[in-house]
Amino acid sequence: MANKILILKPSSLGDVIHALPVLRLLRRHLPQSEIYWWIESGLAPLLQDDPDLNGIIRFNRKRWAEPRNWARLWRDVRWARVQNFDWVIDLQCLARSAIFAWLANGQLTIGLDGTREGARGFYDVVVPRRSPDTHAVDWYLAVLQTLQVPIHWNFEWLPPRPEAAISIRQRFPVENVRWIILQPGARWQNKRWPVDSFVEVVRRFRAQHHGVRFAILGGAEDRPLGGPIAQAAPQNCLDLTGELSLPEMLEWIRLSELMVTNDTGPMHAAAALGKPVVALFGPTNPNRTGPYGQSRNVLQLNLNCVPCLSPHCRNPKPLECLRALPPSVVIQKMEERLAPKTAVKGN
Repeated sequence: MANKILILKPSSLGDVIHALPVLRLLRRHLPQSEIYWWIESGLAPLLQDDPDLNGIIRFNRKRWAEPRNWARLWRDVRWARVQNFDWVIDLQCLARSAIFAWLANGQLTIGLDGTREGARGFYDVVVPRRSPDTHAVDWYLAVLQTLQVPIHWNFEWLPPRPEAAISIRQRFPVENVRWIILQPGARWQNKRWPVDSFVEVVRRFRAQHHGVRFAILGGAEDRPLGGPIAQAAPQNCLDLTGELSLPEMLEWIRLSELMVTNDTGPMHAAAALGKPVVALFGPTNPNRTGPYGQSRNVLQLNLNCVPCLSPHCRNPKPLECLRALPPSVVIQKMEERLAPKTAVKGN
């Protein structure tokens, strides 16, 4: 069995969360091993001080394109080579991660058969996707099957971050409130349900559920989305776009009851934390990258172009896959997922 292991999964947020069960099970079954993770610098707080890691290697994508940073990159490579890793596991399956995995010169380099950028040519062992609809989590776990590491769910996917939990309780009025999280942003424009539809959900849902408040999550770039939603019901909404660190975001999700979300990273955090979601899907395939274990909570229209898997909409009716999804359907799904035994109904 391995004594030293390097996992390469630098981005994105949802993908790193999908890969965490690999780390958890490696630590459970190989407790004496040293395990390190190669991750993009912006996502490093997700894994900082993780109890199952011995360390992280921060990766900055821009360094690959800037010759002045190549010396730093080579130092990282030399460090990895000196470690003499037994297993180097590439779960990113892109040229940059595959090259780093190969240069690390471990005893065994294993990667995914993503057929992207020629990555598979750098691996000793390639793990295929069982079917086109196999979820990313299950594909990553198939690496452990190849390494004869048992697979089960006796672990905590995202352990609590006590300092972050204390921070949000000091900064925001979180106690004695039933929080529903809204996630209006997404990296692709055509993965975003219209802001007006989120506004309609807030207006109609609050009229039926007194005591429920909405927390709007997102980065600073999502403030133009969060502002109009919060203005629709200022007494019932807390706009947190651009206000939270990554660990604080996770703790907000942990204390919530439900998330209404586009297909984006925080959705996967909610699924990992066991929180019910209402996931609004347009151009992407929820079988592959939906909220893990919550396929019943996905709303996606049955259109000929869905899923197109493209960041650019080519439908003659622009963004029809999400614009045609009515707030009434979303509200109905929210009613189903909000815990009925504690629901507080209005008159």
